[in-house]
Amino acid sequence: MKRLLTVIKVKRIQFIITTSFTLVTVLVMLFVGVMLYGKFAQTAEQNAYLHTQQILEQVKYNLDSYLNGMTQIFELVDDKIRRSKGLTADKLSEQLETVVETRKDIVSIAVFTRDGTLLATTPSKVLRKNTRLTEQSWFQKAIEDPTNLSFSLPHIQNLFKGEYTWVVSMSREILLHGPDGEIPAVLLVDVNFKEIDELCQRVGLGKKGYVYIIDLVGNIVYHPQQQLIYAGLKNENRSLPLKHSYGSYVEETQDETRLITIKTIDQLGWKIIGVSYMDEIVTTKKEISRFIFWLLIFVIVIVLFVLHYLSAKISRPIKLLERSMEKVEQGDFSESEPIRGSHEVEQLSLRFHLMVAKVKELMHQIIREQEAKRKSELEVLQAQINPHFLYNTLNSVVRMVGNGKNEDVITTITSLSKLFRISLSRGKNIITVREELEHVRHYLIIQKMRYKQKFEYEIVVEDEDEVLNCLTLKLLLQPIVENAIYHGIEHLADPGRIRIYAALIDGKVLLQVSDNGLGMSPDVLAQVKAGFYKSEEGSGVGIQNVQERIRLTFGEEYGLEIASELEEGTVVRVWIPRQVAEERDHL
Repeated sequence: MKRLLTVIKVKRIQFIITTSFTLVTVLVMLFVGVMLYGKFAQTAEQNAYLHTQQILEQVKYNLDSYLNGMTQIFELVDDKIRRSKGLTADKLSEQLETVVETRKDIVSIAVFTRDGTLLATTPSKVLRKNTRLTEQSWFQKAIEDPTNLSFSLPHIQNLFKGEYTWVVSMSREILLHGPDGEIPAVLLVDVNFKEIDELCQRVGLGKKGYVYIIDLVGNIVYHPQQQLIYAGLKNENRSLPLKHSYGSYVEETQDETRLITIKTIDQLGWKIIGVSYMDEIVTTKKEISRFIFWLLIFVIVIVLFVLHYLSAKISRPIKLLERSMEKVEQGDFSESEPIRGSHEVEQLSLRFHLMVAKVKELMHQIIREQEAKRKSELEVLQAQINPHFLYNTLNSVVRMVGNGKNEDVITTITSLSKLFRISLSRGKNIITVREELEHVRHYLIIQKMRYKQKFEYEIVVEDEDEVLNCLTLKLLLQPIVENAIYHGIEHLADPGRIRIYAALIDGKVLLQVSDNGLGMSPDVLAQVKAGFYKSEEGSGVGIQNVQERIRLTFGEEYGLEIASELEEGTVVRVWIPRQVAEERDHL
């Protein structure tokens, strides 16, 4: 029965794993699919807009280049005519014929008087009758605006007998040199419209898109279906393009939606209009959506098979790992064999066993640290009443009484009583910096009486209002000062000096004891820092004891820093955290 329940639990775990992973995978894939579709669709539209604009920009550039070239040809012809002495000069005729032959797209060059009389033409042709030349738009624009070069709409050239070519006419009023002075005339250069037509026909915007050109007032200059336009079988909405010089907008009709893009030829004011059909862009989006949909289906099916296999392989080792955890939860830290399974489960099992071993090690370490802390506290309590120090101090008092130094006796006994009062501190291990400095001051007073003014001392405190109210361990400075006296100053021939300094630095409390005693050699200093050096004199509470007490109470980042040189002296810095007296209850 118990085995059956275990099997049921394993199957249940397998089902939960499969269902959970499947649900998460489907949700993630759907989210990724939606994000990809939105991004690809947006990118497709942006690329379509950008592609249309780039194509129209290229058309605009080609037309600008072509029209600039034709303008230069017109200015060249104008310049040659103005420099010639007469229109019948053979040299001028040869030069104009050279221009016409050089540019195959120039149909003819002609000069007319203001009343429409033909003065010269290249190549030489016969003027047709009843052309109503003065009523044609290119002639009237040249007369009305003599300073600007005008371009006509595409039309059939009907001035001369012969071929009827589809042309664009360039015209402007010029001045001829005659016997009686300058004579106004009209220069006409007809350019074959085939070149402009070919430039535009090479442009394609998708399968159905196209480009057409209108002038400033909306007349069609070029359209790929121009015959249908003239026959009234097709119509273009030219009202919006006339309002805008550049940009894109969407035009919706009853049958379809079109993307309209506009560019303007600055020289003429002609507008190049690109027409793209939105259903082609939508078709691209549909293809993207179908691809992402089938990709999601394929990935989900594969994931389901993989998850089913993985869940079956993972669930059983996980159950075994769960049993091991239950044993640890009940307090059983006995060794167990690592669980075999997938790489991930094996790593998890290995980490679990390492964690159990680490917990066991930490538990033993905590026990050792607590024992060391209790031992250290016991040593501090023993050092609070040092029989040797008390014996020497009382012996000194007896000598003072025998010598009649009553004031020194009173000072020594007073300091001794205050020293022991602070040492006891009602059994508390944490006191204020103020109390610690007061304790070491009384200790220095007693030692100074005992050694008959062999040293001087000073206690300096910066930021007294903050520093003195900070908390510290009891009896940190007294062992350090004791070492300074016994090992540094006692053997000096001259009076020594002890300086105690307290301050706040970078959020920490610094208690520093410095002396000008004998100092230590590098070997002795290394032994002191390592905790191997043992003093034969003093209170019995050494430097290493102070270091361990600080780190056990405040952490490894706090403790002592010792610097010393022979014949120079020793500096001991004590670093403790900044904790004010109000936080005493939390320690």
